[in-house]
Amino acid sequence: MRRNHKMTTQKQQLKVVPVAGRIGAEIQGVQLSGELDPEVFNEIQQAIQEHKVVFFKGQHHLDDAAQEAFAHLLGEPYAHPTVPVKENSNYIFELDSEHGAKANHWHTDVTFVPEVPKYSILRGVTIPSVGGDTVWANTNTAYEDLPEGLRTLADELWAVHTNDFDYADFKPNSVNLEDNETYQAYRATFESTVFKTRHPVVHVHAETGKKHLLLGGFVNKLEGFSSSESEKIRSIFNSYVERLENTVRWQWTEGDVVIWDNLATQHYAIADYEERRVVRRVTVGKNIPVNQQQEPSKLITKK
Repeated sequence: MRRNHKMTTQKQQLKVVPVAGRIGAEIQGVQLSGELDPEVFNEIQQAIQEHKVVFFKGQHHLDDAAQEAFAHLLGEPYAHPTVPVKENSNYIFELDSEHGAKANHWHTDVTFVPEVPKYSILRGVTIPSVGGDTVWANTNTAYEDLPEGLRTLADELWAVHTNDFDYADFKPNSVNLEDNETYQAYRATFESTVFKTRHPVVHVHAETGKKHLLLGGFVNKLEGFSSSESEKIRSIFNSYVERLENTVRWQWTEGDVVIWDNLATQHYAIADYEERRVVRRVTVGKNIPVNQQQEPSKLITKK
């Protein structure tokens, strides 16, 4: 009886507060764990579907194991295809600025393979006193903002994604990166297996049925176009993704947790800080994108 009362109280305390007009909401009154009341968890899932990215403050009680336990509620955790998980964890991918890990360009996580993670769960561990915000963009409203002619073009396009480009690239204060041993070791790990995958530029979201642009930093080129032509066309689409109207910006504090629908968004970690920044991510679930003709993404090469 006491447990049922606790669950009822949790649901009554939960509050979803939109942060921006087209994307993002803060969820208040919830302490995340692997044993959430199913009704509370259902409210969180609905908020993710509606707002694309949700923010939780004050989750200081979470350690690596508890973050992974919560992640299991959303689906099967998915370790990074090439980078080893954090020591003493099963799935955690750590981004530590002391090791140069700054994802400071627009991207959707792990699109260089056909099975793209459905959700990302990011926990703020060490946050600088100034700077280090993250911005997310709604790729559905970006698509809907396109003029009709550009939407028609995007619907037909396919893009090649590859991990030849590392979004968590090591960029030390060294003039010649090629002579930096730490950089070379990290690069070798990230590219230990090189993937090339073709994805539709517009995919139909499996849960909502809405159309989303699927681009970001892992795109190498558009099929049927030269590299220079691809870049020009892609920059037009990117300008709609990056429009401020389609974005939400989060100012981190230690203990914050952010969950986003990876196939409905892009994000950008702003590298405007000097102090150390450590965040830890778990990606969950896998989904092979399809276009409106239900043609799926496909692996081109893996070597």
